Amino acid sequence: MKPIYATIILCAIAANIDARAQMTRKLTAGKDSEYGLVYTLPNTAFDVTLAAEKRVETPGEFRLYSKKYLHIDPILEPSVKWTLTGAEIQPVAVPDADERWRVQFKNGSSVFMTLTDAGFPLAVNDDDYSPAPRPQGTLKAIAAEPSILETSAAREAVTEEMLRSHSTAKRAELAAARIYEIRQTRADILSGQADAMPADGAAMQLVLDNLGRQEAALTAMFTGTVSTSTEIGTFTVTPPDADAATRITVARLSVLDGIVDADNLSGAPVYIDFSDIVTAELPVNEKGVTKTFPKEGLAYRIPGQANVSVSYDGHTLASLEMAEVAQYGVVFGIDPGLFTDKKAPSYLLFNPLTGGVRELGALQNDSNR
Repeated sequence: MKPIYATIILCAIAANIDARAQMTRKLTAGKDSEYGLVYTLPNTAFDVTLAAEKRVETPGEFRLYSKKYLHIDPILEPSVKWTLTGAEIQPVAVPDADERWRVQFKNGSSVFMTLTDAGFPLAVNDDDYSPAPRPQGTLKAIAAEPSILETSAAREAVTEEMLRSHSTAKRAELAAARIYEIRQTRADILSGQADAMPADGAAMQLVLDNLGRQEAALTAMFTGTVSTSTEIGTFTVTPPDADAATRITVARLSVLDGIVDADNLSGAPVYIDFSDIVTAELPVNEKGVTKTFPKEGLAYRIPGQANVSVSYDGHTLASLEMAEVAQYGVVFGIDPGLFTDKKAPSYLLFNPLTGGVRELGALQNDSNR
C-alpha cells in the first residue's frame, strides 16, 4: 500500500476536528471501490482554553466625602484589571495532508471500516465501537452582576430632598444622614423598640433585607463599586517539530482588553511548552531488524509522547503528562489479510486522536466480545 497525496480532497476536511464527538460513516470494501478503502490519519493539536477575570472599579458620586461622613477609604479613580485565573488543555485531531491512505483487501471480501466525518479511522470490522465523548471543559464565562446602584434599592434609598438638591456636597450630607437613619431604624427593629414593628418574623426579615440593600446602595455612592466578570478564550496550537523550539506563545493578557491573540503585543505572553519529547520508532523483529511495511497494508500511527504545559508569568496553569502526539510518531502497517481470514477475521479499534491502535483481536460472536 502507498500513501495517496490528494490535497484537493483534503481541502474539504475541516481544519480542526474533535474526533470523539461527531457523526461517523461506514465504508464497505466491495466491487465499486475495487475492494479498497481510503482514509486519513490525523495529526494532534491542542486546544488551550484560558479564563481571565475582569475587575472594574468605579468611583462613587460622593467619593470626596467618604472619609468625612463614613470614615471609609473610597475608590478614587476608575480602573480595569485583568487576572488570568485558569487554563485547560484538550488534545484534538487535525488532518494530516501527507497521510491519506488506501488499504487493499482481497477480492470478494466484505471488510468494513467506520470513519469520523473528517475521514479519520475509528474501527475495522466493528460498527459498535464508539470512543468516549470529549470531556466538557470546566472553565466558563461569567457575566458581571448588576451593581447595587443599578438595582431598585438605589432608587428607593434616594430621598426627594436629595433629588432636588443641585449641590454634590449637600446630596452627600443628606445621603450620609439617611445611612445613619437606616442603621438606627434597623437597631430599633432588632431591639423591639420600633414605633411600627413588623407583624411577624418573615415580615421583619423582609424589612431588614430592604433596609440593608438601601444602606448598601447609599454607601456605594461614597465608596464606589466593584464589578467582576470572567471571559474565556480558546486557541488551537499545533506542536512544533521535535527538534524545533518547544515554547510557543499561545495568547497574551492585555491590561486593557484581557485575552488577546499571540500577535497582539499589548499583552504579556501565555506560553505552551512541549518537553520530554519521546519520538516513536518503527517496530523491529526478534533480531532487532526494522520490520518492513506489509504489502497493501492498513496504515496506522505509532504516536510519540510529550509533556504539555501552559504557563503565565512564571506559573504553570495546566499540564498534561506524556500526552500522545501523532506527529512525534511513525506510520506502520497491518497485514490486510488479518481482516479477511475466513475462520477468524480480525477487528481493529483506533485511537481517533492519533490514528494509533487501541485494540486488535480476532472476531468472535458478540457474546464473547
